[in-house]
Amino acid sequence: MNKLLKNKTAVITGCNKGIGKAILIKFAEESADIIACTRKRDEEFVKFCKNLQKQFKIKVHNIFFDLENTNELKSAIIEIKKKTKKIDIIVNNAGIIQTSLFQMTKLQDIKKIFEVNFFSIYLLTQYLLKHMIKNKSPSSIINISSSAAIEANRGRSSYASSKAALITFSKVISKELADFNIRVNVVAPGLTNTEMMNSSMSKESLKETVDRTLLKRVANPVEIANTVLFLASDLSSYINGQVLRVDGGLQN
Repeated sequence: MNKLLKNKTAVITGCNKGIGKAILIKFAEESADIIACTRKRDEEFVKFCKNLQKQFKIKVHNIFFDLENTNELKSAIIEIKKKTKKIDIIVNNAGIIQTSLFQMTKLQDIKKIFEVNFFSIYLLTQYLLKHMIKNKSPSSIINISSSAAIEANRGRSSYASSKAALITFSKVISKELADFNIRVNVVAPGLTNTEMMNSSMSKESLKETVDRTLLKRVANPVEIANTVLFLASDLSSYINGQVLRVDGGLQN
């Protein structure tokens, strides 16, 4: 059986848990070599990656850096370029969340959200782009936004704004990078069963949102990963500059 990502190399951020980890596993199953980027070194996760490498006969390189630290990010780029001769796929998945009413939101909190959810992605993509362009072959960038960027949920002024900025950024560069055969698309997940969701939503808010979802449930992270896989593979070769909502049919 042909693997969708065989002979491809993917850079994935925030892949030690939740949606990112599901993407990591899915890409490994489809034979991609992976640059697995996480904030802190975790020996259990390193062992997990080594097992994936052995099981699927691929290469998994662990890179550790804090997205809020520009110097660490720059050092990570150098390390990534040492680990691989080419980059075919970038999945900008890492992100943080913050919930508070607009009038109670501190400027420092907004800056932190944008530093991780937008500025770091902007820089990481910019730094890796030359390496990707050298491929001279079809490549794909997938940015993970959120349904909050579209729904504009209460209490999410900073988070939703950062994810909305990511959508606009993606649409702009999809036009700029098309000449290099690089596609740029966005996945906007709805409620997904992750640590982030469970720690940031009250039971009442969760129930209210599930009730507004046509499928009446939250997503499993693998359901988001399947969409990312589709956009990373040649199955989506004519899809560019799009936002794919994976939210179970969330209604206003």
